[in-house]
Amino acid sequence: MIIRDAVEYELPFIREQRVESYQEHAHRIPEGHWQALKQAISSDADLQQGVERIVVEMDGKIVGSVVLFPAKTDAYKGFVVELDYPEIRMLAVAPQARGKGVATALISECILRTKAKGFQAIGLHTGDFMDSAMKLYERLGFERLPQFDFEPADDGIIVKAYRLSFQDR
Repeated sequence: MIIRDAVEYELPFIREQRVESYQEHAHRIPEGHWQALKQAISSDADLQQGVERIVVEMDGKIVGSVVLFPAKTDAYKGFVVELDYPEIRMLAVAPQARGKGVATALISECILRTKAKGFQAIGLHTGDFMDSAMKLYERLGFERLPQFDFEPADDGIIVKAYRLSFQDR
């Protein structure tokens, strides 16, 4: 497993892989919400200033990716106040690579990079329909921050906030 920064020419492939990875949720949410999510994860939001695009390669192929937004960035287009710590976004693992530690490796890399910059915490948001993701985050020690939850589409689907504090680690 190789963890590295994505190269710009790889971004179209990575964005397609994100959509493929999130596709399993399409039947669990309203069509309008799926279309908005699909647009968000395939947009060029990952090109904002200071954003880090990280991939995992196995056997020479990209099998997962994540985007690490810097602190005080509008990562959610006005839905969340700018937070004082970096934010993990768009974590995606190709279906054929699931169960191999790819997501954990990507999150761990984000944590290492965040600690190296001197931050005391890292955050993320995830849809309340992403059960396996929430279990992973909680297993890794992330705590819920409901005061930073939001409902982007007024359809009952809540995007839940999590934060991992490094003070005790």
